[in-house]
Amino acid sequence: MAQSVRPNIAGSLFATDHKPHPLQDTLLAVTLVLGVTSFITAMFHDLYLISSWTGLVGIITGAGGQFVSETTRQRFGLILGLGASGVGFFLGMAHGGLFGGIIG
Repeated sequence: MAQSVRPNIAGSLFATDHKPHPLQDTLLAVTLVLGVTSFITAMFHDLYLISSWTGLVGIITGAGGQFVSETTRQRFGLILGLGASGVGFFLGMAHGGLFGGIIG
């Protein structure tokens, strides 16, 4: 009964391969922080510059993280960060944009 010796991590949402992934984990953390910042600042009309720029950078780092992610845990966190960054970016763009109406 070999299956009783090894733990079943295939069904876990946060499955990991028990190896260090410093680049992927850094991209995950940066994307989550930027996503949360963008999402929260998008709720305030006067902070549209912060929400649009952090949203744009969060989308870029999240997309890059998706290319190099290796575990389900990383992909799950990146999708959460990408979603929050996207919402913050689009609300920031609706409130004034990346340059605050200076260009265009």
